[in-house]
Amino acid sequence: MSTPAAPLLGAQRATPNAWEQAYLRFETPEQEQRKFVRRLREGRVGAYPPDAVILDLFSGRGGCAEALRSMGFRRVVSLDLSETLLRARGDTAGCSVADCRELPIADRAIDVATVHGGLHHLPRIPVDLSSTLREVARVLKPDGLFFAVEPWRTPFLDFVHWLCKSPLVRTAYSKIDALATMIELERTTYEEWLDRDREVLATFDQYFTRKWVSIRLGKLYYLGSPRPG
Repeated sequence: MSTPAAPLLGAQRATPNAWEQAYLRFETPEQEQRKFVRRLREGRVGAYPPDAVILDLFSGRGGCAEALRSMGFRRVVSLDLSETLLRARGDTAGCSVADCRELPIADRAIDVATVHGGLHHLPRIPVDLSSTLREVARVLKPDGLFFAVEPWRTPFLDFVHWLCKSPLVRTAYSKIDALATMIELERTTYEEWLDRDREVLATFDQYFTRKWVSIRLGKLYYLGSPRPG
């Protein structure tokens, strides 16, 4: 497998922008890691051997990578466009700044690729989603897995959105305020993702064969293997 390409993490730490600040206060690193462990086990990632190569896309400050390491995985490659978030983690080993639409990784080099709440940040749906998923399918081994968890319109998510509109709730609950801030700052891409759910699933199915799909509590859980060819 080729290693993630430059640009690597620089010497200086950038100041988080408003969205990054909200993301960093939405959950503690410990809360985030526990959440990811639950998801990864449900997504059957834990069935792979410890030496499997795991690609952690849109990795942020590293909650998923830490969850994977706590599960025994030793070969985790983390990629994100934000150097600030990558630097917010304690250990930047295996991390690189990279664009998911053009992965700096060799064909058929990855056992598992996972993304948690990153695809809905893509600016153009379905064009950028198609580019990203094509790249993920390219780097996965034929028997590899793709596991994604993304926001999805459900009654529960509508209720959360209602809470986000309440100044009183936002004042009382910092987690809701952080979520509301992130939604406000990414509203265009966020709403486009939620409104184009059929196209999103069709794009997923274009590149992957479904193994398991679940929609609940405002989330889509998608597990698939790369289609041949």
